[in-house]
Amino acid sequence: MHHGLSANADSWALHAQALCDRWAGRGRPVSFHMRRLGGRPAAGDSVEAWARTGRYAALRDMAKEAGSNLVLLAHHRRDQAETFLLQALRAAGPSGLAAMPRSALSDGICWARPWLDMPRAAIVDYARRHRLVHVDDESNDDPRYARNRLRIDVWPALEAAFPDAEATLATAARLAGDARSVLEAATADDLRGVAHPTTRSLDIAAWRALTTARRRLVLVAWLRACIGQPAPRTLVDRLAIELEYPDATRWPAPGGALRRRRHLLSYEAGTDVARR
Repeated sequence: MHHGLSANADSWALHAQALCDRWAGRGRPVSFHMRRLGGRPAAGDSVEAWARTGRYAALRDMAKEAGSNLVLLAHHRRDQAETFLLQALRAAGPSGLAAMPRSALSDGICWARPWLDMPRAAIVDYARRHRLVHVDDESNDDPRYARNRLRIDVWPALEAAFPDAEATLATAARLAGDARSVLEAATADDLRGVAHPTTRSLDIAAWRALTTARRRLVLVAWLRACIGQPAPRTLVDRLAIELEYPDATRWPAPGGALRRRRHLLSYEAGTDVARR
């Protein structure tokens, strides 16, 4: 993937192509494919999020063009541990703390991470032992990015104090993933009891009969289904409180608005609805 963000990206592409050509010349079934991302992140957008979104979209298209339904990603155990810490610092729940799944199906593609349990040190040792020439992305030293600050400033001290931090945090992510699976199943059952999928509405009385924690989980799941993206935490917080009061009848939401009519809470799409 050529993101167009580094002045060295062209030389990295040439390096990858030369490596694949050398392996192919030795009879290995390897071919080189590259995709350039178009555009640039908008002002105020996260460069990391922009690059990630474009990268996964391009990888999906390239896999389909190649007739493949499997994409292997190179995330390793240190990446998983870092993701767990970053999600914890963002006050994420079990879904965020579960970090990256070992495999996931999306758009007809299986995205798999076969190295997710592999220590970073083992991969570095393998590359050194087999004299694999690799590229170091200079942006990994840029402290503007949260993950880089964690790697540069926090991780060395953390590992010095807790040598097993990488393995322990990766295990915590796996346990959070188990909890997420249970919560998702329970929330799906609750959602079937309170939501009307054809009208995109929620039965407020049935929702209020749930426990406080289950109410919140149902709101998060229902809003995501309606809006097509995770709802802002501030919106979930407001609804969890204000649905208790009958005089609260309208809430702005991404792409539209939420309205209470008697015992139902409904989502109405459209920017005109959001502005009224």
